[in-house]
Amino acid sequence: MDLEKQAKIVDNIHDTLDEFIGQRLSVRANMGRSKIVESEGVLIQVHPQLFIMEVDRKRGRTARQSYQYVDVLTGTVELSQNGEALFEPFIEEEDDENYVSPLLGTLDD
Repeated sequence: MDLEKQAKIVDNIHDTLDEFIGQRLSVRANMGRSKIVESEGVLIQVHPQLFIMEVDRKRGRTARQSYQYVDVLTGTVELSQNGEALFEPFIEEEDDENYVSPLLGTLDD
């Protein structure tokens, strides 16, 4: 996927989330090393490069958490409302047998 297409998708994510300000969303964020954080909260702000949510914590407390649109693009952060995903996966996985992984080489090796 070229950079121009990625930039348009990021703009679309921003515009879509702008419509959800003040609404309750669920967030599932892959933090690496098999750590996945799931939380719920209210989308409170959108900025050119990131969005901010006020997420629920223990004992009725809340915390502010920011996420980047590019994380939504890559699938690292998944957003949903009432159990329905806001965005479909943007990057399809390669099924081609001649696909060359930057780390592993060809799948035939």
